[in-house]
Amino acid sequence: MLRKIRRLLLAIIGFAIATTLYISLMKVFQEMMLGNAKYGYAAAIVTGLLFGLILYIAEPGINNAIKKMTMRFDKEMSVYSQVDIILGSVGLISGFLIAFLISGLLERISIVGPVLSMVAYIIFGLIGVRIGIRSKSEIINILKLRTNVAKNDKDHEKTNKKNKKGIPPKVLDTSVIIDGRIADICKTGFIEGKLVVPQFVLDELRHIADSADDMKRVRGRRGLDILNMIQEEGNIDVEVTSQDFDNIAEVDIKLLKLASVLNGKVVTNDYNLNKVAQVQGVEVLNINELSNAVKPIAIPGEEMVVTIVKEGKENQQGVAYLDDGTMIVVENGKNFIGETRNVVVTSILQTPAGRMIFAKVR
Repeated sequence: MLRKIRRLLLAIIGFAIATTLYISLMKVFQEMMLGNAKYGYAAAIVTGLLFGLILYIAEPGINNAIKKMTMRFDKEMSVYSQVDIILGSVGLISGFLIAFLISGLLERISIVGPVLSMVAYIIFGLIGVRIGIRSKSEIINILKLRTNVAKNDKDHEKTNKKNKKGIPPKVLDTSVIIDGRIADICKTGFIEGKLVVPQFVLDELRHIADSADDMKRVRGRRGLDILNMIQEEGNIDVEVTSQDFDNIAEVDIKLLKLASVLNGKVVTNDYNLNKVAQVQGVEVLNINELSNAVKPIAIPGEEMVVTIVKEGKENQQGVAYLDDGTMIVVENGKNFIGETRNVVVTSILQTPAGRMIFAKVR
């Protein structure tokens, strides 16, 4: 039933088109028509009926052709993403708009004006489609940039909210700044909250940087460079506080007092400061303890290849080092100083200063 209705509608459309076209041509070329005008209208009706009948009969073929064209169109369009199609459509409309603006001038040209106008629509339409599709990457980059800016703003707000919720600030001492590993740790994102650098620590760094001793001067300048690096990275907030305790002379005690006032934690690699902080009840983040915690664990019985570089404290001992600086005490290794040997781990000693591995030559 649906197919018959579709064929009937196609026949009616064909009849209407053919009749209208015939009458239009008859009016334009009226002087070329033979006979009375009523015969012309009759001829138009007959032509419309014939064309409608042809479409009625040819409907299955036309329907199949339309299906094939639709499938081919879908296949061609599947190559392009939805973004490409939208941008291409916008470019096409823009191209048609430009062609519309200049077609008025082109149509004034005699004979070839309409043709040039049509060509302008085709050319500018194609150019608009090409530009629209090719501008995809630039538009995506702009949208990503705006998204990243919005994301950074949101992240900054979240960070502020977290700080307000009570993430303790981290107070840096002079030794950990000069050490430099704090900058790499900040990049990884393992440290949350705010880094606090007391003004008296900066003063100490400047004093070291201005020292007459070349070694101290290099260490002081390195510390200042590390602070600048952390601030430029922008991964974490850095605050320089002028809060001081004039009644306390020693810098380490001032650090502990400041951390206690701020309800924060002291970040250091100074073993002695770590012990004093434990006595005073101030929490400490020791960089050396973190370094030891992430070092590969050696297991008794494990074999490794090391270069014995010097004599140990005990008789006949040799000393070697891993790439991360871990000391390996090699039993009976004195005779192999300067040589690379396979050793077998016998035991591991963990100390606050680091990890020591005891081994013997295989």
